Amino acid sequence: MKIYKALTIAGSDSGGGAGIQADLKTFQELGIYGMSALTAVTAQNTLGVQGVFPLEKEAIAQQLDSIGDDLEPDAVKTGMLFSADIIRIVAAKVQQYGWRNLVVDPVMVAKGGSKLLQEEAVQALIDHLLPLSLITTPNIPEAEVLTGMRISSLKDREEAAKKIVAMGSRYVVLKGGHDADSRGVVDLVYDGHEVLYMESMRVQTRHTHGTGCTFSAAITAELARGKSVTEATQTAKAFIQAAIEDELGIGGGHGPTNHFSYQNRLRGSGYGAH
Repeated sequence: MKIYKALTIAGSDSGGGAGIQADLKTFQELGIYGMSALTAVTAQNTLGVQGVFPLEKEAIAQQLDSIGDDLEPDAVKTGMLFSADIIRIVAAKVQQYGWRNLVVDPVMVAKGGSKLLQEEAVQALIDHLLPLSLITTPNIPEAEVLTGMRISSLKDREEAAKKIVAMGSRYVVLKGGHDADSRGVVDLVYDGHEVLYMESMRVQTRHTHGTGCTFSAAITAELARGKSVTEATQTAKAFIQAAIEDELGIGGGHGPTNHFSYQNRLRGSGYGAH
């Protein structure tokens, strides 16, 4: 039996709702062996980010070399990269080892508003990482930063997606969770030629910490097992919708999503959910 493997390159979330922790939980739930390279350690909980401590460049490079020398991933995901130097290291290692199925989640701001990407790092992301990515998964504010344009309509989203593909990413999944529409969430998938919209009902809850990380990790997991981009994004959409709907309800602020939920629904089990 083939063991499919996925690597996440991201920051640690001590609260367990986002970052490396969310990625590894998602990989596990979708039957993928998860590996990780930490870029930073954060002190955070559902109330916010209390501290960000980036790792030394050598520590990040060595983690990636350890994976590259022994455990070839079937798909790779990047999350919080924090600085231009870290982005350049990650891009160089992706090229060095020829890693494919790269999903770039351009994490910039935490749920509570704390910056997780330095401003000078945005250009490095555009110059060095997007040209290597199979899929880039920005939310609306992140897409605005990447493109320098205001996004207020579906037409704007399409234009932003085209600009990001022009930067080198083969596909863009522009997440619609930050839209002001209280009725539904519309995610856009663009392959350089056609636009696909994925719609879901909006869940009224404050427990949405880690939704972006979890969604992109689910895409990465499905790519690792050989699914197409369309199949991967559709499964990821179902995964994150279930994770939001079956809230855990923990913490006093923006609580985490329920990573148990998708598989629990398939099994008809209620474990891990209220």
